[in-house]
Amino acid sequence: MFYDQAKIYVKGGDGGAGAVAFRREKYVPEGGPSGGDGGRGGKVIFIADEGLRTLVDFRYKRHYKADRGEHGQGKNMHGKSGEDMSVRIPVGTVVKDADTGEILADLIEHGQKVVVANGGRGGRGNARFMSNTNKAPTVAENGEPGEERNLLLELKLLADVGLVGFPNVGKSTIISRISAAKPKIADYHFTTLVPNLGVVELEDGESFVVADIPGLIEGAHTGAGLGHEFLRHTERTRLIFHVLDIAGSEERDPLEDFQIIAEELRQYSQELANRPILIVANKMDIPGAEENLQRLTEKLGEDYRIFPVSAATGEGLKELVYAAAKALPEIPAPQIFVRDEEQHKLTQASAPHRFELTREGDFFVVSGKEVEKHVQMTMFDREDGLYRFQNILKAMGIERALLDEGIKVGDKVRIAGIEFEWEE
Repeated sequence: MFYDQAKIYVKGGDGGAGAVAFRREKYVPEGGPSGGDGGRGGKVIFIADEGLRTLVDFRYKRHYKADRGEHGQGKNMHGKSGEDMSVRIPVGTVVKDADTGEILADLIEHGQKVVVANGGRGGRGNARFMSNTNKAPTVAENGEPGEERNLLLELKLLADVGLVGFPNVGKSTIISRISAAKPKIADYHFTTLVPNLGVVELEDGESFVVADIPGLIEGAHTGAGLGHEFLRHTERTRLIFHVLDIAGSEERDPLEDFQIIAEELRQYSQELANRPILIVANKMDIPGAEENLQRLTEKLGEDYRIFPVSAATGEGLKELVYAAAKALPEIPAPQIFVRDEEQHKLTQASAPHRFELTREGDFFVVSGKEVEKHVQMTMFDREDGLYRFQNILKAMGIERALLDEGIKVGDKVRIAGIEFEWEE
């Protein structure tokens, strides 16, 4: 089964906790703290693999989590870092953040790698907190939580030539004639429901890859008839074969068909509309084709090269593939682009405040990435850890903000799901 979209969850490994320990050797008086740091959590890494052709594996496994770091130990022994998780995905896959739409990576070369979820850093052991005023600290940190994301994977086929056109114009027959691809062929609309790839090999040893894109219909750029799913696979092609039923066997006008599909390409992406096009006038073996070919030539002959062919008999296909082979070296590879530049524009934003303070019933609720991370990394079962957390709240301005909001002794404060009682 061909799958070209998948939604998955990835999470980097959590960092290991720092240790609280002291040197106890017999001949080392006042040995001091010796708690080691925790190890860093593993990363989730995507690797492009040209041997994969579909995202089907991600339909059955949707969660990917790297190993956590080991905890620190005494004698200043740091914990071991967690193992990275390497996940292989097909070449041509676009990786997006499913929640924000941000494009994280576009993997177009075999072996290309991208980190999609970083591991959390290890917590510091108590040896890191020794100072001139505190020679025997009992405070350490929990490990930082690993980065987590919901990802949307979109596979866009890597092909030199893309066959586009209305349903039942003969695209599948053409690709079966010029390559070793064996798509399903039948005399009804939407016989082809997934793109097919074929390698065209010429007598002189040259070759190129052609993709049979399922039939487009009017309104495809808005998603009609799975238009987005089909048009996506034309984005990486360098040359387009626009296949027309020149005989009008479907009781459609081939000139009107050309204009409709050309407009769909333009509406989807102006760059795609500017891609070089060869018009393939198919079904020349059917009566009425000659008259329509003449009309087509008079209307479009000055702007496009037109190749009259018959996929049923093979007539004209050799001239078509050799013309494509000659044109491809002169066409630059398309720039990586997305359908709507504004939709995925990357901006570096900084929050105006380090935290947000709200009221929920009887609770004062403090939220924000920075303060929530401090909560997760604080060891509240140790007095020094709690004291350090209070100093963090003060340094961040949270204590002053709570007082300004009228907090009183005994009131409840909630941060990152943990409830605290306010005291002087």
